[in-house]
Amino acid sequence: MKIGAVGLPADVAIPERPSGVIIFAHGSGSGRLSPRNRLVAEQLNAAGFATILFDLLTEPEAEDRSNVFNIPLLASRMSEAITFVRNQSGLSRLPIGLFGASTGAAAALMAAAAHGDDIAAVVSRSGRPDLALGVLHQVKAPTLLVVGGYDEQVIEMNQTALAALRCEKRMDIVPGATHLFEEPGTLDRVVELTTDWFSLHLGAKVEQ
Repeated sequence: MKIGAVGLPADVAIPERPSGVIIFAHGSGSGRLSPRNRLVAEQLNAAGFATILFDLLTEPEAEDRSNVFNIPLLASRMSEAITFVRNQSGLSRLPIGLFGASTGAAAALMAAAAHGDDIAAVVSRSGRPDLALGVLHQVKAPTLLVVGGYDEQVIEMNQTALAALRCEKRMDIVPGATHLFEEPGTLDRVVELTTDWFSLHLGAKVEQ
């Protein structure tokens, strides 16, 4: 499946009777084939959420390393994915959640700021929400920041972002985890926190 004006490749998974759709924003040169994000997506599918994993950059764009940190460009691609969801008959009425990793977290939050009440919740994993610092006060969606306990520099960046957010917010530090959550059980904890956050906030949207 293709998303947006430049036809970004996307993997869309829709379980039976989904309770919401989660759009993934990858970062730091990663893409829809990221094993960590695919594991999170699979568990969200099992919990009843549709998921969209797509490459935020075309292959030529990805060859320019500066594009990885071009947050407005990445956020515009997230906006195209949100528009894609709203134009799909099987997904159009579902609440939308955004899941961002690394620089993708900044893109997700910038898109959330632009789309206001249309975004039900945001989760950042090892994210750089500080790269969207100028718009964080505009984010309305409840936002969860998840960081590894050993990822000290990123913890500080997330604390800065947490202070700037004016929405419902929470920061969870996973003990014993480094940036990529490669330690046994740590990525499982990310999945648990993420699923609980989306279930709470997207479920509330469904009930309205």
